Amino acid sequence: MTAPRAYIDPRALAHNVGRVRELAPTSDVMAVIKADGYGHGLLDVADALGAANGFAVARLDEALRLRAHGVDSRIKVLRGWASRGEVDEFVQHQLDAVVHDRSQLSMLAQSQKTLSADVWLKVETGMHRLGLAPRELDGAVAQLKAQCAHGISVRLMTHLASSDVPGDADTQRQIQRALALRDEWALPISIANSGAVLRWPSARADWVRPGIMLYGVSPFENETGAALGLRPVMHLEATLIAAKSIEAGARVGYAGSWIARERMRMGVVSIGYGDGYPRHMPAGTPTVIRGQTAPLIGRVSMDMINVDLSGVPNAQVGDAVTLWGEGLPVERVAASAGTIAYELVTRVMPRVVRQLR
Repeated sequence: MTAPRAYIDPRALAHNVGRVRELAPTSDVMAVIKADGYGHGLLDVADALGAANGFAVARLDEALRLRAHGVDSRIKVLRGWASRGEVDEFVQHQLDAVVHDRSQLSMLAQSQKTLSADVWLKVETGMHRLGLAPRELDGAVAQLKAQCAHGISVRLMTHLASSDVPGDADTQRQIQRALALRDEWALPISIANSGAVLRWPSARADWVRPGIMLYGVSPFENETGAALGLRPVMHLEATLIAAKSIEAGARVGYAGSWIARERMRMGVVSIGYGDGYPRHMPAGTPTVIRGQTAPLIGRVSMDMINVDLSGVPNAQVGDAVTLWGEGLPVERVAASAGTIAYELVTRVMPRVVRQLR
């Protein structure tokens, strides 16, 4: 098979959620599996993370896919409903909603529905993205409690802007504000994302919402998931489909932007930006063949990349080429590309064959 393959390790997912449990033993775990399980496959990830207390997704369509798959766990939709009609879907499928704007309260009032799952009031504590101001909580809590069925709870949540920055003063202030609101309202709260689960113990509170760490990836700059006790879940691999010698001065790839300084051996690999391998990857970005580094040369094409085989003299057509995963941390590749690992794993395209291993 020459098509790119993304091998997904369910055991690594189970290990990583276990790591969350070690760090936050008294907190419930809401596993964030939005964006197709961070590019790892929504349904496979949900199946592997049964140890979590619930799942969080970004949009209603993701939640409905999970329900259709037979997932009966708690599912929280982080954007909440976006129209009065969507309120019906939340009620029908017993989905936890995040309410972050007064317009959502108006939609709920107009629908006259009785909520059948918990509601999370998102409070602005310093991110300045989504969230109600603390002064708006009084009316919001009262309205939601009036429209919740018996036994349904109202909860609080907030989002940290810089939990990946060690010792960040703004993060500390956000956590303090959130905990004060929890105490004032006597409501359970969710504060911690992956960075806070790992480095901000006071943020772990009642519910934690790990995302990227579940996939074995570090949220911190210049640090790998392995260094944090995590296991990589995705191993992205393609195939060496050509190997040949080129002369000094040969211009490689579109626009001839890379020029060989001497006679050398180069290879062509069956992956490109059409598969989600970013076009802006610079020359020198590492790949691994037979345990040795084969740096990227020339521009990334839609279906192919070129690599320098000088350090892999025994490379042959048909060899597996690691783009990231075992032996090549995705964080290292992301650093080469001037981006973050989140972007790399979530942009892997559907035509890449995903296989459980």
